[in-house]
Amino acid sequence: MKPLFCSKGHDNFPGSRFCQSCGEPLKVLGAEGISIGAISAGTIVGDRYRLVRELGHGGFGRTYLAEDINRFNERCVLKEFAPKVQGTYAQQKAEELFAREAGVLYQLQHRQIPKFRELCRSPVEGRSRLFLVQDYVEGPNYRVLLSQRRQQGQQFTVGEVTQLLQQLLPVLDYIHSRGVIHRDISPDNLIFRNLDQLPVLIDFGGVKQVAAQVESQVISLPVTSPPMPVATRLGKVGYAPEEQMMLGQVYPHSDLYALGVTVLVLLTGEEPQPFFDPQDLNWGKDGLGEMPPGLQQVLKKMLARRVGDRFQSATQVLQAIAEVQSTGTLGPRSQPPAPPPLPHSSLPGTVFPTQLPPESISIPKNVNSGSLSPFPASVGEITGTGAVTGIPQSRLGRLPWWGTLLLVVMLVVGAGSAGWWGGRQWVKYNPMQPTGSGEKPDLFEDVDPDLVEFSSRYSPEEFKRKAALRDRREELGISYEFYVNLVNEVFYERYPSQRGIVLSYDPVDELWRSRWDELAAELLDYLGTLSDQARRGLGSYDHQQRDQVSRAVNQLQLSSRALYDLADAQFFSHFPEQQGVEFINQPVGQIWQAIVSDQLTALQQGKTLETIEFSPGQFRHQVTGTLASGEGKAYTAYLFAGQILRLSLQANPNLRISLYPPTRTSDPLLEDSSDQSWSGVLPESGYYEIIVISNATEPLSYHLKLATDRVTSE
Repeated sequence: MKPLFCSKGHDNFPGSRFCQSCGEPLKVLGAEGISIGAISAGTIVGDRYRLVRELGHGGFGRTYLAEDINRFNERCVLKEFAPKVQGTYAQQKAEELFAREAGVLYQLQHRQIPKFRELCRSPVEGRSRLFLVQDYVEGPNYRVLLSQRRQQGQQFTVGEVTQLLQQLLPVLDYIHSRGVIHRDISPDNLIFRNLDQLPVLIDFGGVKQVAAQVESQVISLPVTSPPMPVATRLGKVGYAPEEQMMLGQVYPHSDLYALGVTVLVLLTGEEPQPFFDPQDLNWGKDGLGEMPPGLQQVLKKMLARRVGDRFQSATQVLQAIAEVQSTGTLGPRSQPPAPPPLPHSSLPGTVFPTQLPPESISIPKNVNSGSLSPFPASVGEITGTGAVTGIPQSRLGRLPWWGTLLLVVMLVVGAGSAGWWGGRQWVKYNPMQPTGSGEKPDLFEDVDPDLVEFSSRYSPEEFKRKAALRDRREELGISYEFYVNLVNEVFYERYPSQRGIVLSYDPVDELWRSRWDELAAELLDYLGTLSDQARRGLGSYDHQQRDQVSRAVNQLQLSSRALYDLADAQFFSHFPEQQGVEFINQPVGQIWQAIVSDQLTALQQGKTLETIEFSPGQFRHQVTGTLASGEGKAYTAYLFAGQILRLSLQANPNLRISLYPPTRTSDPLLEDSSDQSWSGVLPESGYYEIIVISNATEPLSYHLKLATDRVTSE
């Protein structure tokens, strides 16, 4: 039997009456397990989108998980627009408003907002329907994560909600700067994305606002009567501020209010109560006495009842967090922010082995001129450090208290950089010039002396080395987060004694910092051998991309296992320690997938793929070639069932050979074999795949010979 889904997309066991995650009463199911009124699973919408299942439903219509059959079955989300209105005028007005709202959302381009792809009108089950198509975000929402915590008797920590604020406020600053108000922020509409562990903002209230507006303003009146305007109210009770619920008025601080309530829900595990007094933070039965005073101060202002008493922008909230962090009143620094755990898995906190090069020391000017950086929670992006995440107490003792505070201040200062990508393109810093010489930002001038002190912790040689690493990384277009995680992973594997240790600025760690930098340079050199297109995907490859690649290579009459043989040869020649290791979900696994992408391109261009065809009347064929270390070559030959094939590879034993039958699920006849010959009766007709790869350290030549009998058509 198929699982049951509530309107928020939580799955439940068949026969459940209430959602196990949020308690919502579940709808009655039809005979095939599909909610009554929903479009049947498997339906093709717009000759392109195959519906998989319903994700949820509400006032504006239903939401479906779908597969884009024109993009290798890539998953996406279809939101059907079906407001509860009657009459041609009402429906036309609704669709006009919906199209206008969708046009606004289409302009939003932010990595923490699902991309809106298109509006799609399609006849489905006897009537024309209108859908909004957007990217699918894989991961649990924060309501599910909170439910899991509750089952364990836990809630989110101060560090976790602080990180959530610092990661989400730049997103709100981005949409607000473009005149968009979300209107419906809550744990249900925040997804903890599995791919990069960032919160993603979904379900913008503008779509639901259109449905509500049409239902309230376009009342079923005669066509000759003009529409009667009625105040439109949208938002979740307890999360939306009073002016939004009572008057339908929304502003940027309305979203900040809802975000503040969301933080309190995650902290306490309690839902908003009618008697909640934002002036006194009387939250639930136990109150918030355990909350650090600094966070209370920030939340009180976010949740102020009077509109004029609230923060007016996300930038102001970030600045306030910086101030309370600098005074040490936000909470104990020994409990750093950590991302919420993925469901059914243990997600270790990120541990940075070294305080990395200051990727920029000078702070960009015009802090208020654009949206905030999407990575304000990472001190490393500002100073090159790994923050204090996972630092053992023995290491913390090496840093003075003002050093830790300095890192935090610099963290939030960097969050104000112009443009969400602009926050990562730092101005190069010359350690021989004081930062106060005409380069002070419009805000935070008092930080500059501290920055000079920070830069002095490195010797000129080390500072120059780290600056060169920064320049090389930026030249290659590699994201900072992926770069740090990759070097850390390989560093720990090479030096296991350092696992879990964060290197300080002290001279005692200078040798280890040098080794980290050497390893970073080595990895950057290797990444430089990848194509620009493959490098751009580093940090974002996932199973969907692997599925797309598999379908693409199948069009070449090759299986994915043949493609992976070629990728493995190249990958293991540089990362031999990864053999036998489950690396696909680790940072280094992203390199393997980038190699797969490049290998696919080489096959498509015919650089590493050759089709063997027997000349008329001939039953033997020979090919020759030379392979460098980590290289490979694929051959295909159409052969028939019942033929006897004799295959021979004359080469150094460090060259391996595989022979795959046409059916992808059939066992290989040879697989990565040092036995360089095979003979037997072919079990089926079709394209047989012959893969030759090199495990040698120097170029080697080979002769590949094939002989068959009855080289005729069936």
